[in-house]
Amino acid sequence: MDYEIRYKPAFAAIFITLNPGESITAEAGAMTSMNGRLTLKTEFSGGFFPALLKKFFGGESLFVNTFSNQTQHPLNLVLTQSTIGDIACVDLRGRTLCFQPGAYICHTRGVKLGVQWAGVKSWFSGEGLFKLQVSGNGKVFFGAYGGIIQKRIQGEFIVDTGHLVAYEPGIKMNIGLAGGLVGSVTSGEGFINRLTGTGEIYLQSRSIDGLVNYLRPKLR
Repeated sequence: MDYEIRYKPAFAAIFITLNPGESITAEAGAMTSMNGRLTLKTEFSGGFFPALLKKFFGGESLFVNTFSNQTQHPLNLVLTQSTIGDIACVDLRGRTLCFQPGAYICHTRGVKLGVQWAGVKSWFSGEGLFKLQVSGNGKVFFGAYGGIIQKRIQGEFIVDTGHLVAYEPGIKMNIGLAGGLVGSVTSGEGFINRLTGTGEIYLQSRSIDGLVNYLRPKLR
């Protein structure tokens, strides 16, 4: 499979060429355009019950679409995300990543989708009770609102809620106030994520919640 992520960082889209016999699985609604000879199969994301968990607790779609090239010629496919922003690709090579709701776009063969319990603290911060977890050997594509920042942390690292996109499962999340109660309210920072551990995280440079809060008073 050949791919190119174009129109980065604001309007990124994945331009994919599937060679004969190749396939890719994507979030429902991710397809922008495709060659008419590609075969499309829709199924529950990871099975019926995992799909329900992803849908109602993890903020993901109930279904995924698998695009397969069953011809003898290379065929093209374009995938993207619903929000404005960047897209990244990670070659897992046996690693595992946890995604915030809405970040996952698609994956190649060899990648498994699962659900991980995120805890009440994650739900309290507006991030959902469950996280989508991807593992195995293959490529996974994910998107963000704004630019994507990759960072390796060791020890404690603080991230404002709404900016964490993906992280390795060995990293622990603890929700807390940015400062004291009065300081957190008056500073406008509110709740923050205190991440602890060693591993890679991916951040988005903008927050959808921040955009909603900015637009809400202007729409009244």
